[in-house]
Amino acid sequence: MTNLNPERARQAIVEHTRRLAEAATAAGPGATVPTTPKWTAADLVAHLGQTQHWVAEIIEHRITEPAQLPTALAAVPANPDKWQGWLSASAQRVADACSDDALDAPVFNAAGDERSGTQFWLTTMLNEAVVHGFDAVDAAGRPAGIDADVAAALITNHFSMLTSPTWEMQRPESAHALRGTGQTLQWLATDGAGAWFVKRGPEGATWQPGNRVADVTVTGPAGSLLLTLTRRLPLDDDATISVDGDTDLARHWLDNTAHVSG
Repeated sequence: MTNLNPERARQAIVEHTRRLAEAATAAGPGATVPTTPKWTAADLVAHLGQTQHWVAEIIEHRITEPAQLPTALAAVPANPDKWQGWLSASAQRVADACSDDALDAPVFNAAGDERSGTQFWLTTMLNEAVVHGFDAVDAAGRPAGIDADVAAALITNHFSMLTSPTWEMQRPESAHALRGTGQTLQWLATDGAGAWFVKRGPEGATWQPGNRVADVTVTGPAGSLLLTLTRRLPLDDDATISVDGDTDLARHWLDNTAHVSG
C-alpha cells in the first residue's frame, strides 16, 4: 500500500528533478520561494543538485561510516540556462547509484533503522526531489502534481524518520515534543493510497499503517497530506484537507515534526 517499487522511485526522482529545474528557471535565480522564505530558486537548484551528487558518491563508494562521508560539494552552474542539464545529470547519477544491485550493499544509513543504506538514500532523494520540486513550482506559480503512490511512500518515510533510532539525536527538541500520554492521530488518504496511525507515548511517538479511531483524523488526498505533513500546505487553508477531532493536537504535531531541508 505504501511501498514503492525501486524503479518507480528512480523514475520519480528524475521526473520531479526535471520539474524543479524547469520551474526554477522560469521563476528566475532570485525568486523567493514562498514555502521556504529564506531560500531563492537558485538555492533550491544548488541544494538538490549538490545533495544528489553527494548521496551518489556515498553509494558509489559504499561508504559505511559517518567519518567517511564526502565533504566536497559539486559546483553549481552560474548560468541558469545550464541548470536543466546539470540537474538532469545529478538526478540520473543518483538514480543509477541506487540500482537494484546496490539496494542491499553495505552503505551508511543515517536513520539507523532496518532499511539498507541504499534503500534509505533512495527514499530520501525521492523526498528531496518531490518536496523541493513543489517549492519550485509554487515559486513559479505553476500547478503541482504528486502521484498518490509516490506521496504515500513519502508519508511512510516521514513517519519512519520521526520514529527512527537516530531522530532524538538529530532533533532532540522534536523528539521531546512528540512524547505524550497516549494521544492518537490518524492520517487518512481519500484516494486509497494509505492510512497512518500515530500514538504518542512517554517514550516517544510510534506509528503503524491502518485506519483506526483517533483523537484527531486528518483526511485528504495523499499528495495534500504529504504537503501538509512537510508544512508546504497549511492545515486550515487547504480545501482538500479535513480535520475531525482535536485540531490543536494535529497542529502541535505539524509544528514539531518537519524534517525537510528549508
